[in-house]
Amino acid sequence: MIVLRMNRKGSSISFQSDPQLTLIWSVMEAALQAVTPSSLLEKALHREDDKLLIGKEIIDLSTSPHIWVVAIGKAGPPLALSLLQIIKDHVKGGICLYLPPRPPDIHPLELWPAAHPLPDLTSLKATQEVLRVVRNLNEDDVLIMLISGGGSAQLTLPLPGITLEEKRWVTQELMKAGANIQELNVVRKHLSAVKGGRLAQTASPARVINLVVSDVIGNDLEVIASGPTWYDSSTFGDAYQVLTKYHLWEKSPPAIRTIIKQGLDGILPETPKADDPIFTKVTSVIIGDNATALQAAAERARNLGWEGLIITSRDQGEARKMARLYVHLLAAIYRQRKSRRKPWLLISGGELTVRVRGKGKGGRNQEFVLAALLEMKKVGLTEGDWLIMSLGTDGIDGPTEAAGAWIDGRTWRKVQMMSLHPERFLEENDSYHFFRQLNQLIITGPTGTNVMDLRLFWLA
Repeated sequence: MIVLRMNRKGSSISFQSDPQLTLIWSVMEAALQAVTPSSLLEKALHREDDKLLIGKEIIDLSTSPHIWVVAIGKAGPPLALSLLQIIKDHVKGGICLYLPPRPPDIHPLELWPAAHPLPDLTSLKATQEVLRVVRNLNEDDVLIMLISGGGSAQLTLPLPGITLEEKRWVTQELMKAGANIQELNVVRKHLSAVKGGRLAQTASPARVINLVVSDVIGNDLEVIASGPTWYDSSTFGDAYQVLTKYHLWEKSPPAIRTIIKQGLDGILPETPKADDPIFTKVTSVIIGDNATALQAAAERARNLGWEGLIITSRDQGEARKMARLYVHLLAAIYRQRKSRRKPWLLISGGELTVRVRGKGKGGRNQEFVLAALLEMKKVGLTEGDWLIMSLGTDGIDGPTEAAGAWIDGRTWRKVQMMSLHPERFLEENDSYHFFRQLNQLIITGPTGTNVMDLRLFWLA
């Protein structure tokens, strides 16, 4: 169960004092529950005696194959624990990466800490341990990869000649410039010894089965965690284009430019492509994604007697621009409320970006909600029966402990009473401190899953 806290100066305030907010939050809880690792694996895996069915794959456990498990990403530990409850008696060993604090032991897997969103020395050490396990596999072994968002930062090993600090710099600058996850991972894959299918090369000739919780739009297996055990269709040329697009090529460390130039000149080999024979023994199954969460939210809304409508699971773009688009849609619908016989709950998902202009603190969900608040004033909806909520399904929004934030038809009155100036907070990218003062942050703590972001728009 996800425990919601609305945090201000360390206090814990429940939604129970506001029945309407409690009902709306129950929709979000239903969405998060649907994408917990235990729920996802229960639907994706079926064991019948000595037969393990994973999608179209069948593993005959009676022949005693050596099964190894590697779990990476924010959902790694709960995914590993749920998998072992099904096949623990047949797992030889493996590695599970985790974000501190250390979870309980998941025997027979080894636990190794790794960082996010920027890799550090723990990520390097953890990746070396993964390679130690994977490079010793043979054709009789089965490697089950449990992959979720955040795995790209955790599984990090720069190509020879590039330092960790140089790769961190590129990652951070692309994030600050507003690069999306696809663009970010194109660059990271071409600076890595394990991403973009290179871990699959190391695991060959073992059979590899990827069980994937998707945190990217379109469930692109090349992008999720930078596709360590899936082929890569991007090129060094694409990496060069991304850095050029964001005016980072000339600013990049010389070692990074050298690696990419060597790739462009054919001196360094490309990442493995779809026609590489190693992928004849690699299977991937998407076990959960943003749409899974949205469908559960819509079902819960309808059970509450509301009109639950899914807009999209493919939100992308800059948070402020998307806030303007959504507010104008909501304003048009809200003004037709006399024709509606019951409340509407519009539901959307995806992953937005933030272009960092100021020196404040926040995340894409908090910035989206702050921009929406300002836009609601512009369209003349400072009051009324409406609510906007946006959060990251992993429980983390940017470099904050908040998952997101919310506003409703009472928020502007609070803003005026507290003499706050939201436009100044937005200018400084300081959505976190704005909502902290309003006591309208959403704090769940780590949820153990990660399927991008969820947004709810309630209109009565």
